[in-house]
Formats: sequence, structure tokens, C-alpha cells
Amino acid sequence: MINYATGQVPPSGIILPFYATGTVVFFILCLLMVWSPQSLLLHYFNPHMLALVHTAALGWGTMIIFGAAYQLLPVIAEHSLRSNDLAITSYYFLLAGIILLVWSFWTFRTDWILITGGSLIVASSILYLINVVLTGDQPSHGRKQQYFMISSACWLVFTAIAGLLLAINLGNPFFTKNHMDILKLHAHMGLAGWFLQLITGVSSRLVPMFLLGRSTKDRFLVFALILQNTALILFLADVYFAGYSDRVMIYLLLMTGGIGCWLYFLYDNYKNRMRKKTDIQMRQTFASFFCLGLGILTLPFVHFYQSSTATVIYGLFLFMGWITGIILGQTFKTLPFIVWNDHYKKLTGRKKVPLPKDLYEEKWLPYQFLLYLAALVVMFAGIFLGNLLLVRISTYLWLGLALVYLMNVSKILFHRTTIIE
Repeated sequence: MINYATGQVPPSGIILPFYATGTVVFFILCLLMVWSPQSLLLHYFNPHMLALVHTAALGWGTMIIFGAAYQLLPVIAEHSLRSNDLAITSYYFLLAGIILLVWSFWTFRTDWILITGGSLIVASSILYLINVVLTGDQPSHGRKQQYFMISSACWLVFTAIAGLLLAINLGNPFFTKNHMDILKLHAHMGLAGWFLQLITGVSSRLVPMFLLGRSTKDRFLVFALILQNTALILFLADVYFAGYSDRVMIYLLLMTGGIGCWLYFLYDNYKNRMRKKTDIQMRQTFASFFCLGLGILTLPFVHFYQSSTATVIYGLFLFMGWITGIILGQTFKTLPFIVWNDHYKKLTGRKKVPLPKDLYEEKWLPYQFLLYLAALVVMFAGIFLGNLLLVRISTYLWLGLALVYLMNVSKILFHRTTIIE
């Protein structure tokens, strides 16, 4: 069980809205893919694809990650979240921004609605950054993880601001640089700055905790932080001022080194774990790391062949393979404890109460994992072969997965206090 110090965990009313909304948005994302499977076979810069990507990145990935971060940051920093009001305000700003932004992309409106949505996303990301920085301003045993969380929050703000400028540029062009080049920089700030560094920091705390792993090689986390940030900064500066060149392969190698240091730290924890049996949630998490590797291997094809198909496959591995895989696996390692604490913390030792794993249908998790793997493989095959039928089948697999996940999360969220006789 996650070791929550007394008084450190924010109220469940702060955290649960993020999980609930992210779960619903994931279902909506899969419905949108069922509605428009052909958009996955077009050039990636099309209205429906832009809506799908931002639904996945903001409504699914970022929404869940905000909730998880607000839950785990106090554990890492070893004191309470600095401001619950900032946290819940960031939720409302994020939700409103997502609705306006995705609607604008889906209908390809480039007016004030799109700009307002982008502005709300920027405001939400700034509130999140302030909370992360103020909560993590004191020394703790999780200092390295705090650095990753602060760094990733900074990159989130940069990503959101770049996205807002791109949104403004769509309706009122003012960039002197090529819009598509700036779009690629925006995407990689989000992927390599926000998502990668946040996941690196959080997983380097959660994976050892859940595996009961012990590693003395946490210096590799320092190397990971330095290499990931160095690679991203050099890439952004070089491409912005000098344009795309084969030098991006150097930065890819540096970034791969940073990812390798992080994964080596996790592997060392896995090798030295006390809990030898690996449950289905951790196997799904490890599968997501494999998808991250496939995404990295796709990047040279994206660069040298300038292929829209390769770019879409790259996004598939990262958004639906890596980020989605981690969330699907870790939701049932973290969310049940939040709800369990809310219902049973004061009853522990006085009454016989359910365990956290009793709050959801554990037997559904293998089906969730199989649907995830099947949907990913079939969608990859469909996009690679340009076969609309396969893509369409994969969207229904994703929808089935989202339905199973939604029902299981709902079971946790709507749990009622139960005393075992």
C-alpha cells in the first residue's frame, strides 16, 4: 500500500474529478476514433486528427496525470500539497480548455473559441506549475523525483504557450517560421518535456514501491534528468534557428541515453525486488515501455522519409501504446487506495473491511490488457498497410477497452462503505 503520511494527502474531492473526467474522455476519444477512422490514414495535419491528438494528450493523458501528480507529490515531497484551491481551479480551467479546443479542432474553427480554449490550457498549466514548485520547495528523500516533476511542469507551460501561439497563427498568421516546423517543436516539448519527464519522475518512485524493489543506482536518475533536458533544449534551439538537419539524430541519441538511464534504474529495482510475482498491472506498465522503445525506433523513419504514415505510427506508439498503457496499468495501483482511504482509514483495526483490490473487478484486468494489445497491433497494421477495414476494427477494439476501463473505474468511484460481517 502507498505509504501516505498523516495529513499529506489532498481530499479525495480534489483528486477524483481528474480520474473521473480522464476516464470519460478516454471513452469519448475512442468514440471519436470509431466515428472518423479514415482520419488516421490521412496526413496528420487534418481537423479530426488534431482533435484526436489533443483529446488524447490533454483530456486523457494530462487530466489523469494531474490527478496522479496531486496525489503523489505530497508523498514525494513529504508534506501537504501547497494549495488545494489551485489544484481544483486547474481542473476547471483544464476541462473548459479541452472542451473548447477539441470542438474547435473537430470543426476546424480558428476563431476566438480556439484561442480561448488554448488560453485556459495555459492558465491551468501555470497553476499546476505554481503548485508543484511551492509544494516541492523543501528538501525530502524524493528530491530527484521532485526535480523531474518541476522540470516537466515547466515544459508543460512552454508546450501550452507554444500551442496557444500556433492556435492564434492558424487564424491570424504572424509566424516568420514555417507553421508545421513550429508544430513539431510543440509536439516534442509535450512528449519529451512534459510526458517523458513526468513519467520518469513518478515511475521512479512508484515502480520500486509496488515491486518492493531496492536500488543503489539512483545516480542514473540524475543522468536521465540531465540527458533528457540537454537533448530537448539542443533540439529545440537547433531546429528553430537553423532548421531541420541530420543533427537531430544526435539529439535523439542523447535522449535515448536519458531514457536508457531511467529504464536501467527501474530494471535494477526489478532485479532486486522482494515481491517476485509481477501482477497484471505491472506487466501492462512494462508493455508500455516497450511501446516507448518502438516509438523511438520509428523516429529515424519520420526524419529521413518525411512520411506522414510514419508520423502517425510514431504518435500511435507514444499516445496509445506508451502513455495509455501506463495509465491503464497504474490506475488500479493508485486509484483504489484513494477511495479506500476515504472510506476505511478510520475503521482500520476496528472493523473488518474490504481490501483496496476488492473495490474493483480484478478479473477484468487481463481482458483489459488483451484488448489493449489487440487494439494496438491491429491499428498499427491498418495504418502501416493503409487498410481502412483494419483501422475500423481497431477503433472498435479501443472502444471495447475503454468501456471495460470505464466500468471498472466507475465501480471504484461509486463504491459505498461496506463492513464485512
